[in-house]
Amino acid sequence: MRNNVLQVLKAVLAAVLFSLVFVLVFTVIIQLFSLPLTAVKPVNQAFKIISVAAGGLLFIRGDHGLVKGAIFGVISVVLTYLLYGLIAMSLSFSWLFLVEILLGAIAGVISGVIAVNIKKSA
Repeated sequence: MRNNVLQVLKAVLAAVLFSLVFVLVFTVIIQLFSLPLTAVKPVNQAFKIISVAAGGLLFIRGDHGLVKGAIFGVISVVLTYLLYGLIAMSLSFSWLFLVEILLGAIAGVISGVIAVNIKKSA
C-alpha cells in the first residue's frame, strides 16, 4: 500500500514539474515569436496531457495501473490548475475544468496501464 501511494505521489510531482517546465519554455517562445494568445489554451492542455503521461510512465509500476493512473492523473490536473491559477492570480472554475479532469484521468489511465505492462530490462 505504501509503495502504491509513493508511486502516485512521485508521478504527480513529476507531472506537475514537467507541466511547469513546458509552460515556462512556451512562455519564452510566445515572447520571442509573438505567437497569438489563442494558442495558449490548447497548447497548455497538450502540455498537461503529455506531463501526465510522462509522470505515469516514469513512476507507476507493479499492478493496478488503471487505478493508480486515474488517481494520479486527476490529482495532477487539479494541482496544475490550482498552481496556474495562483501564478496568474486568477482562479475560475467552469465546465472546462471538468473536461480537463477527465482528460487527465484518461491520460493517467493509459500511461498507468502501459507503465505496469512494460517489462523491465535486466
